[in-house]
Amino acid sequence: MKMHWRRLCGVFLLGMVFGSPTYANDDDGIEEIVVRAHPLSAEGLAQPVSVVESDELQRTVGQSLGETLNSISGIHSSSFGQAVGRPIIRGLGGPRVKTMEDRIDSLDVSVSSPDHVVSIETFIADGIEVLKGPSTLLYGTGAIGGVVDVHTGRIPHEVPEKGSLVLDARGADNGDRRTSAGRFDFGAGNFAFHFDGFYREADEYEIPGFAESSLFRRLEELEEEEHEGEEEEHEHEEEEARGELPGSQFRTKGGAFGMSHVTERGFVGISVSRYEADYGLPGGHGHEEEHEEGEEEEEEHEEEEEGNPVLELEQTRVDLEAGIADPFAGFESFNFRLGVNDYEHIEVEGNGEIATKFETDAWEGRVELTHAPIGGVSGSFGLQVSQREFSAIGEEAFVMPVDTDTVGAFYVGQANVGDFNLEAGLRLEQVDHDPSANRSRDFDLYAVSLGLIRPIGDNWAITAQLDRSTRAPAAEELYSDGPHLATNSFEIGDPNLDEEEATNLAVSLQYDNDTVNFLISAYRTDFSDYIYDAPTGDEEDELPVFLWQQNDADFTGLEADFGWKAAEWDQGSFSLNVGVDLVDVDLSGAASSDLPRIPPRRYRLGFGLEHQNFIARLVYTDVDDQDDVGLEELPTDGYENVSAYLGYRFDVGESNVEIFLRGENLTDDEQRYHTSFIKDLAPQPGRTIEGGIRVNI
Repeated sequence: MKMHWRRLCGVFLLGMVFGSPTYANDDDGIEEIVVRAHPLSAEGLAQPVSVVESDELQRTVGQSLGETLNSISGIHSSSFGQAVGRPIIRGLGGPRVKTMEDRIDSLDVSVSSPDHVVSIETFIADGIEVLKGPSTLLYGTGAIGGVVDVHTGRIPHEVPEKGSLVLDARGADNGDRRTSAGRFDFGAGNFAFHFDGFYREADEYEIPGFAESSLFRRLEELEEEEHEGEEEEHEHEEEEARGELPGSQFRTKGGAFGMSHVTERGFVGISVSRYEADYGLPGGHGHEEEHEEGEEEEEEHEEEEEGNPVLELEQTRVDLEAGIADPFAGFESFNFRLGVNDYEHIEVEGNGEIATKFETDAWEGRVELTHAPIGGVSGSFGLQVSQREFSAIGEEAFVMPVDTDTVGAFYVGQANVGDFNLEAGLRLEQVDHDPSANRSRDFDLYAVSLGLIRPIGDNWAITAQLDRSTRAPAAEELYSDGPHLATNSFEIGDPNLDEEEATNLAVSLQYDNDTVNFLISAYRTDFSDYIYDAPTGDEEDELPVFLWQQNDADFTGLEADFGWKAAEWDQGSFSLNVGVDLVDVDLSGAASSDLPRIPPRRYRLGFGLEHQNFIARLVYTDVDDQDDVGLEELPTDGYENVSAYLGYRFDVGESNVEIFLRGENLTDDEQRYHTSFIKDLAPQPGRTIEGGIRVNI
């Protein structure tokens, strides 16, 4: 019956689009329907939001989604080499952070393992919007940590007045990195068209010293000393990687075609996109050949010359969207979104053998209706349905095939009450996991939120938000049972896990005028039955055993950003910005009160200069040591990072051109992200100088 119900919901979603009132075709004017990650964003939000628009995005874009956002207060990257990095928001990552492309889930397998890439290309994006903190009302109870929404413009919402072509080509010295990307948008009558394409490639990148951290190498030395004097002498002289990180190469390519039919009252459109990637897996990921018992002692085990494993990925995605202004009496807008994804990747060992194949067929659809104010209350309600068929087959398949179905209904509204702007919302959701060889689990979930914004004078505002929400355990947390080499562990799930419950309180103080802007946010999230993996002290297949379990946990944090336009003249300006972010975690009822991979404290000082056609940015970041570590985790040394951007803009006819030079890690410091599973085996790239050109025609 439940499956029939979900199929009926899917039919209802389609029926809402194709059965909606026909909108008039009027060539005299087109009303743009702006859709952002939050339907109330035009009125201001109590929830902290960070937006990276197109120009700034192209100046800070990284090789992964996490790296692109890593400089924003409260956001870090999980990092698995330069090709892979998932965003971590306020210390929460994995299935607690939802990554989206135009308000639909990325529908990949990036949550199942830290070495899996988020299959969204930031080089062709219009911008990125980040909702910090629980975003469970609109996008599902899995978004208990936040949402990252990449706006691609692949389904046009309006017909452009004239065609536009954007080309970007750049290259970097470290790893001989090459990138080219372009997009073309134009219109014909009532039709709008979009094309984009990208190609990125890099060799193994250079690092300042050893691939292994000094503490990790010291532990290895101690282990070797312990084995000295044993009768069976095993000489293992492995040349330590230094100066270059093995397995850090990558190649990514893809593109999309989109088109829409646009009229006075709305649009309906479709896009088809392709994403392919081949990238190495650094950090010693992969199997080591084992001696078979009974082999003659004289027979020497000669390990084959093998490189690091490689992951080869292919994805085809189809998206549909429709938007209508004033669809019914009493309603201001209607929006429908549907994404269908066919994803697979194989993990290939260094000797060319296929170790594991991951596949997922997934779709997600949502309908939103925004109603006209009723008694001073404006709001939006909707329905969201998704289905995922996931399978992993092979010797490194640590989780069995699982089908997951989700259906949720939500409402979020706002009203002005005296000097306050109030926001409130409710979501009800059901998640069903149906594994191939274990018992199914059903979860009835909810999320409720209350927020307020209190302006103080013309420039100050106080915001506060209180949320309570639940999250269903992910399939990997329930059904893992095998060696997970990306995390160097033998993972065992618990099919009896309960849903995770979180209560979050966030308060912000903001000041903004033409010269100074200031924002400080403090938050606390109390989890009941927080789900995490902890070492048991046992070993299986020569790997430490980690068991998924639950305990209460508290996340407390602070973010502060200060910007000052220190000087301004006719042809330019000079600005200063300062930032700090920190998060502290306390785990109850466990052997250690610390959780692994919690971001360290971080400080940022930046300068900006614009004069005529010249633009310059200089940012200094100081990252503290992280000594509050979980069980089986090593402390991480802090580091300093200096980055710079120099650009010069000029016109050629009707085209705008910007040539630029960009530097990262200019001090060539050894940088290890504590948030990375392989931080003791794979540091971040050393000094990198990138140059390029961007053309807008």
